[in-house]
Amino acid sequence: MPESAADTDNPQPRKVKYRKTKARWHPSMQAIPVPGIRRMVNMAATMKDVIHLSIGQPDLPTPQHIVDAYIDALNAGQTGYTMDAGLPELLVALRDYYGRRYNRKLTRDNILITSGATEAMYLALSATAAPGRQFIITDPSFLLYAPLIRMNGGEVKFIPTHPENHHQLDPDDVLKAIGERTFAIILNSPNNPTGAVYPRSTIETIVEECAYRGIQVYSDEVYDHLIFDDDEYASVLSCALDLDNVMCISSFSKTYSMAGLRVGWVIASQAAIKSLRRFHMFTTSVANTPAQFAGVAALTGDQQCVTDMVSIYRERRDRIMTLINQTPHLTGYKPGGAFFSFPNLPPHVDGSDLALRMLQETGVCVVPGDAFGEDTANALRFSFSTSLENLDEAFDRIIPWMAKQSL
Repeated sequence: MPESAADTDNPQPRKVKYRKTKARWHPSMQAIPVPGIRRMVNMAATMKDVIHLSIGQPDLPTPQHIVDAYIDALNAGQTGYTMDAGLPELLVALRDYYGRRYNRKLTRDNILITSGATEAMYLALSATAAPGRQFIITDPSFLLYAPLIRMNGGEVKFIPTHPENHHQLDPDDVLKAIGERTFAIILNSPNNPTGAVYPRSTIETIVEECAYRGIQVYSDEVYDHLIFDDDEYASVLSCALDLDNVMCISSFSKTYSMAGLRVGWVIASQAAIKSLRRFHMFTTSVANTPAQFAGVAALTGDQQCVTDMVSIYRERRDRIMTLINQTPHLTGYKPGGAFFSFPNLPPHVDGSDLALRMLQETGVCVVPGDAFGEDTANALRFSFSTSLENLDEAFDRIIPWMAKQSL
């Protein structure tokens, strides 16, 4: 029917309905939990007079020659992109450093520089995790691994470690856990959150079996210099016959107190690095350029700074173990590396609830064990990356408070 003149001359305004829409997040985002660390730190930020035994980063100053190299790079105008694989001078320094340390012949093509070890692990796991592939990791473990695997459709199989064994990983447990769908094993020694340092026999057994079966090994070695008891450090680079199924991941963050400079790396076969470089170009593209020059100074400069820092952490480790042993309801053990202690509460106690009440009532912030695994809900992670004075003050609050708890 034709429109009337009235309809044409006086059209009625159309009612437009606007809808508020939510962001269409990928379903895999549901695999990312709210970290227990972040919950505690966020609450602590609203409080006064908080002592943090929660933060997993060095509190010691970055050595001056490293700072100077960073500043020199800025002053020299080194603020552009590097090669996607990394600054050539840093690739050479890492090649030479690891070659000397582990008597292993490497080339620059075995190394990829990343924005911290976090990006390195992100690249390695995101590029390989897929439906039908199972990854074996310890429980407890650093909170990055499992969500990344699950986000990409992979399956996680946990192997519990236990405080009565100082959270050592039993290689027999690993071998028994390997099945037809096992694609990879993730190692982290020294371990976050337990501080366990795995002996050479453990690493060699796992690496040899994985090479025989064609299983990948990802080794997170960011704490490889923070060893307290004069044990020889067993890297996968010194235990594996070749790099065909091995990726070693590390960074400058812990060893040289460079956490905020964000420089890490992957060492792997040339074929693996070639593939990861393609992925890296579409994530961060390159790592921080002046920070890479600082990394060259870290590797080629005087290493006394590392020895001094390890001595300080060792003293703190010994002190916090004394304090934990004096604390009612806590059962500790001696961590061999990193800067964490992971004591247990009685089996039935909810560590998350207790850590929350401890923060609210004493002003001491620690991280509950459920942030790191499924079988450690009754544990607490204490970071001793803080001064002896802060440790003493924290336990001056914790010990009497714990004595009043009916657990």
